[in-house]
Amino acid sequence: MVEKQEVVVAVIKMDLRSFFLILVLLPALGMSQQENTSSYKKRVLETTEVDILSSYYEQTGNNAAVTGGIGNERLTDVAPSIVVSIPMNDDDVLSVDVGISTYTSASSSNLNPFDLTQSGGLSGASSGGIGGGGDDDEEDDDNAGYSGVIGSPWVASSGASRQDTWGSISVGYSHSSDDRNQIVSGNASFASEYDYVSVGFGGGYTKLFNEKNTEVSLKGSVFLDTWLPRYPTELDSYLETGGNLNGGFFNGVPILNANGAITDKNGSNTWQPVDGFSLISDKKRNSFALSVSFSQILGKNTQMSIFADVVQQQGWLSNPMQRVYFADVQNYFIGNPESIPNYTSTENTDVFMLADDMERLPDTRLKFPIGMRLNHYINEILTVRTYYRFYLDDWGLQSHTASVELPVKISDKFTLYPSYRYYTQNQVDYFAPFDTHLSTSQYYTSDYDLSAYDAHQVGFGITYTDIFTKFKTLGFGLKSIDVKYNNYSRTTGLKANYFGLGFKFEMD
Repeated sequence: MVEKQEVVVAVIKMDLRSFFLILVLLPALGMSQQENTSSYKKRVLETTEVDILSSYYEQTGNNAAVTGGIGNERLTDVAPSIVVSIPMNDDDVLSVDVGISTYTSASSSNLNPFDLTQSGGLSGASSGGIGGGGDDDEEDDDNAGYSGVIGSPWVASSGASRQDTWGSISVGYSHSSDDRNQIVSGNASFASEYDYVSVGFGGGYTKLFNEKNTEVSLKGSVFLDTWLPRYPTELDSYLETGGNLNGGFFNGVPILNANGAITDKNGSNTWQPVDGFSLISDKKRNSFALSVSFSQILGKNTQMSIFADVVQQQGWLSNPMQRVYFADVQNYFIGNPESIPNYTSTENTDVFMLADDMERLPDTRLKFPIGMRLNHYINEILTVRTYYRFYLDDWGLQSHTASVELPVKISDKFTLYPSYRYYTQNQVDYFAPFDTHLSTSQYYTSDYDLSAYDAHQVGFGITYTDIFTKFKTLGFGLKSIDVKYNNYSRTTGLKANYFGLGFKFEMD
C-alpha cells in the first residue's frame, strides 16, 4: 500500500516512559531466580534492551491520488516508537514494539474539499453560471467576483481527514536451541488508523549449518485487515440522499458544467457518478506471505544472502478515498466558474471537479519479490553492503531496486554510512493519468504510486557506539545513538526528506 520537505527535529515523547519502565523491570526482577546453575551457556540476549526511535518525513508533489491524479501532495509525518527486548531466560527473548505515526496530508484533506466558502461581492458570473443565465458561450463583463462554496485540488482543506494518527503494537517471542543452531519465533500485531484496522500474526524457523556459516530461514505471516471506509464527499452525499441533488451536501449548492453554466439538477444533463456509484461490497483485506532466505559466509570477509517471497492479497484492494475521472464522461464542477479553464493549474484555488467514481482494482493480487545481498569487509575502516531486488505481480507491475551502503569507521565510537538507492518500475495495467480513463473499463486508478517512474534516494547516517555503556539513566546504559537523513525524488515530481533518530539502551 507510499510521501515529505523542511528540516524539523523530531522530539521523542517520553510520556510512555513509566509504562515501559515497569514492563522492563517486572520480568527482570524474576530473572535472578532463574539462573542456570548447571554448565555455562551463553545467553541469546544478555540483558534487557530498549530502542527509542523517532522520525520526521515530509514530501511535496502534484499528483494527489485523492483528487484523481492531480493536486497537492504535501504531507508531513512524525513517528515515534519504542522497542523493548527482554531475555526471559538463556534461550528465550520477548520483544514489544509500540509506535504511533501522526501525519498531516493536503491530499487526504481533500476527501472533503468543500469546507470553505468565498465571499466576493458577486454582481454576476460567467453567463449561465452562478447568479447568471442565458447562453453558455456569452460572458458577463460585469463579473466582479464569486461567492459560494469552493474547493480545489491544489488547496489543502481543513476537514477531519486532513490529519490522522496511526498506532500499532507488536509482540514477538523467539526460542533458540541449546546449540544455537535452531531458532523458532512467533509474533502478533495490531494497528489502526482513521479508516483501517489491521490484525496480524506469524512465525518463523531458522536453521544454521556448517559451523554457523550457512543459514536457512522460513517465515510466514498473515494480516487480516478491515476497512472503515471513507468516501469523497460528493459520492457519499449522493448515496445518502438516494441520488437527490437537491438534498444533503448539494442542497443550495449549484453544479456547473464545463462551460461554467448552472445545470438543472432534476434534468439529465447534470452530474451523477458512473453507474450510480456503489459502496465497498467486501470490507476485508487479507494478506498471506511466505518468505524463504539463504545466507552463506563465502570467506573471511564476504557474506551473501538470497531471499524470495510469495504474497497473496485478497479482498478490497482499492482505496475508497481516491477519485477517478473519465475522458468519455462530461465534467461537472462546484465553485468559481471562472477558474474552470485553469482547473489543472496550481493557480486554481476555488473550483473542484466532481468525481466520476472512486478507484476500483481487482480483489486479488499475487506478488513475487526475489533478491540478494552481498556484504564485503574491505578493512577495519570500510565495509561495502549491496542489495538488489526484482519484483513482479499479476497486476502487470515489475520493478528493480538496487542500493549500496558504505559504512566508514572513523573511530572506535563513530561510524559514518553514506548510501544510495535506485528504484524503477513500470505502471500497472489499470493506471491512467487524470481524466484519461474510459468508463467502459472494469478497473481503474490514477494513483501515481502505481504509475511508471524512476526514483533516487541519497542518504547519510552516523552511529555513535559505547560498548561500555558509560552514560547511565534510570538504570539503563546508553549503547548507541543513530542519526539518519535521506533525500528522495521521483521522476513524477514527488520529492521527500526523511530524518531519523534512534537511541539504544541496555539494562545494567
